[in-house]
Amino acid sequence: MISYEVFSRYALHAPHAWVFDVSAMFYGLLFMMAGAYTLAHSGHVRGDVLYGFFPARLQASIDLILYIVFFIPGIVAMVWAGWFFAAESLAINEHSSISADGPPVWPFKFVIPIAGALLLLQGLVEIVRCIRCLQTGKWPRRSTDVEEVDVDKLKEMVHVSDKDIAALDKYVTPDQPHGDGAATGGPKP
Repeated sequence: MISYEVFSRYALHAPHAWVFDVSAMFYGLLFMMAGAYTLAHSGHVRGDVLYGFFPARLQASIDLILYIVFFIPGIVAMVWAGWFFAAESLAINEHSSISADGPPVWPFKFVIPIAGALLLLQGLVEIVRCIRCLQTGKWPRRSTDVEEVDVDKLKEMVHVSDKDIAALDKYVTPDQPHGDGAATGGPKP
């Protein structure tokens, strides 16, 4: 959207006043919706100077207490207040006042209770993780969808060697000489 706006402003000489508002709303949407995902991957900032040295059961006990005492009430309050905040915005058909004829704000404000509800659901999952850790003495594995691929493990898993890959390279880039030192300026065979 911003790229189109830059093109529209400078190439077509037709800027849009609402783009600033909408880009801020999209950034806020992205930021709010990432909360539950970040919690699922233990990506939130923690002050764990001593926490990391504790045994898993003690960590789970601390986390469980903090989730029940602070997290759940705080997120429930955010969902509750966010709902009324968004409903009021819808009732008055609120529009942005930053730019002339600003876009409606109420759809963006409804993201607050939705993001809070998703964060609350992930918090409940984290509570289950704490209970499992208390039972077993070790933390359950987290999802690994954003970890980097270990190439050697992948080769082993699909039963492919470096020699097999080198043999197939000639089909991928047939115009490139292989293994003849061409990349380093060496002699061709």
